[in-house]
Parts: sequence; C-alpha cells; structure tokens
Amino acid sequence: MKQLIITFLAATISRSSVQAQYANDKIKAGQAAPELAFPTPKGDTIKLSDIYKNRYVLIDFWASWCGPCRRANPRLVKMYRQYKDLKYEDAKKGFTVLSVSLDQNKEKWEQAIAKDSLEWEYHMSDLGGWNAEPAQIYGVSFVPQAVLVGPDGKVIATYNFAEEAEAELKKRVKTRKKFLGLI
Repeated sequence: MKQLIITFLAATISRSSVQAQYANDKIKAGQAAPELAFPTPKGDTIKLSDIYKNRYVLIDFWASWCGPCRRANPRLVKMYRQYKDLKYEDAKKGFTVLSVSLDQNKEKWEQAIAKDSLEWEYHMSDLGGWNAEPAQIYGVSFVPQAVLVGPDGKVIATYNFAEEAEAELKKRVKTRKKFLGLI
C-alpha cells in the first residue's frame, strides 16, 4: 500500500511539472483568439472567426503520428458527442471542435480522422508539421494541446488535453444553470 501511495504521488508531481514545463505562454485567457484560416482535407479554406460566431470552439492541436493525441481522441469524441447538442447561455449554435493537425502527410492525416471517428466538420492543416503556421500563431510546442474559444472570439482557457475543457463547458450549459435556479 505504501508503495502504491508513493507511486501515485510521484506520478502526480511528475504530471504537474510536465504541465508547468509545457505551459503555453503565448495564448492567454481573455485575449482575442488569433485568426486561423487554413485548408481542410478537401482543400477548402476555413476560418476560425467563421466558426466561433455564436458557439464555443475547442481548438485541438494534434497529429496522426502523435501517440498521446491518438490515445486522447476517443475521450475527445465522447466529449464532443456529449456537449455538441446542448444549449448554452450565450452560444446559440452550441459547441464544436476545430482540429488543427501538425501532420505533413495528407493521406495519414485523413486516415487518422476516419480511424479515430473525428466526426466534427472542422479540420485544418497546412501540412507543415512542427513548422505549421497555426502552431506558430498559437505558440504550440507540444501536442496534444487545446484552446477553448468563446462565442465572442476570446480565449477562455488553454489545456494540455482537450477533454480538460469539459469542466468549463459544464459551467456554461444553460439547462444546468436553470436546474440550479441560477437563471
């Protein structure tokens, strides 16, 4: 039992120091989300500013070659399914995900989207790998990494894993506040 407690504490301390080491210092809560306008797998260009109007957008930075990203994708899909159709206090269009890939190989990127069932409609990449312009704009130095943007276009928070945004989304669900008598 003592060894189990020591192992748990070591893992907790290790995770905290890793999070501090890889904290994103370029993107801060409250700032306007920098624009992203990049190609989809089909070759069309989508813009972040067209997506966040009247909805919360979780920007998920990932890559098909990233093991932690791929292992996190099922949790992200589950969260997306749980929150996409809920009603929010200030976002008539609800919630969605914008996946930003740091891939260099389009075929592998598309295969990972399909294999991991990343069913939301918003995917973009300039296929620049670690030199991808979206990663430079957002100060991404590791993946996975996520940024929650509000319907006003402002950054709410940054996360090491996308599913960490769930607590923030929960706070903003309209029915929850009505149930609690807060609205």
